Amino acid sequence: MKGRALYLRVGALVLVGIALAVGFLLFLAGGRGGPTQVVETYTSESVQGLDVGAPVRYRGVSIGRVTQIGLAGVEYGRGTRPGASTRDSPEFQLVLVRFALEQRLLQNAPSIEQMIQDGLRARITAQGLTGVNYVELDFVPNAARFPGPSVAWTPRNPVIPSVPSTVTQVRTAAEQLVERLADVPLEQIINDISAVLSNIARQTSDGDLATTLREAAQTTAALRRAVEGADLARTLAEFRTVAETLRGVVGGPDLRNTLANANAAAAEVRRAAARLPGAVEGFERTMRAARETTVDVQSELIPILLDLRATTASLRATAEQLRLSPSQALFGSPPPPEGRRR
Repeated sequence: MKGRALYLRVGALVLVGIALAVGFLLFLAGGRGGPTQVVETYTSESVQGLDVGAPVRYRGVSIGRVTQIGLAGVEYGRGTRPGASTRDSPEFQLVLVRFALEQRLLQNAPSIEQMIQDGLRARITAQGLTGVNYVELDFVPNAARFPGPSVAWTPRNPVIPSVPSTVTQVRTAAEQLVERLADVPLEQIINDISAVLSNIARQTSDGDLATTLREAAQTTAALRRAVEGADLARTLAEFRTVAETLRGVVGGPDLRNTLANANAAAAEVRRAAARLPGAVEGFERTMRAARETTVDVQSELIPILLDLRATTASLRATAEQLRLSPSQALFGSPPPPEGRRR
């Protein structure tokens, strides 16, 4: 009886252990079941810390598990297309990461191919400071920068292009910075800085800068002495008196009367300016009438002046004849008739 009880307890303990093991396996599998879709990605960086069974997450939501990690050259070494490159080429040095996505979580999502065209990319991300990594899927805005490697084989599953992890990007940027710093001529820069500092020291000791500084110090001292020696209280009192006088003049009646008279004069000037166009027009009409009268008088005066000139010439001839022969004018025969003269 005691042996049977012992066997019964041992059997119960074994069954409980088996149940716990199955529960632990289900816990590790995440309690997920159902059909999955297998996809893969290729990366050229280290996958240290990423193991089979690691979660695949989309913005923190677990949607699958890593099922295989290996070298792409080993996985596709015998299945290359004709004319493809050898295993020593860079594309055969890639690391293959294959993972299964649960279809029940992607049933309302577009196809994998469509999401890849829309910018879906895979990235190996560290989980805190524990050193454990997982695969993160997300849409990147600059997906054209990461089109994925052009491989020489035909992948068995849809391929999600990978993007460098944050650690890799930081390390790459640091390496590029170190390379650029290595190309910087530090010795020449230090020599140039030393030359500039020497020049500045020489200028401040006995150069033009030193002279300028001494003159500025002398000017400042002279101004300080002038300020200390001046009677600031009396100057301020005089300034206050002048300000009060100006305030009284500005607020006095004389200024107001002057401003009123100036306003009246300005108004009178405006009225005169308003009448000025009419006066100018009347003056123009008067000038046109005077011009017309002058033209008429000139047309009538010209014949008279011509006749007066002829009469003057005749008188001049008669006077000349009387001067030469007075008797002829008194006792001479009369002039011939008009017909005989011709």
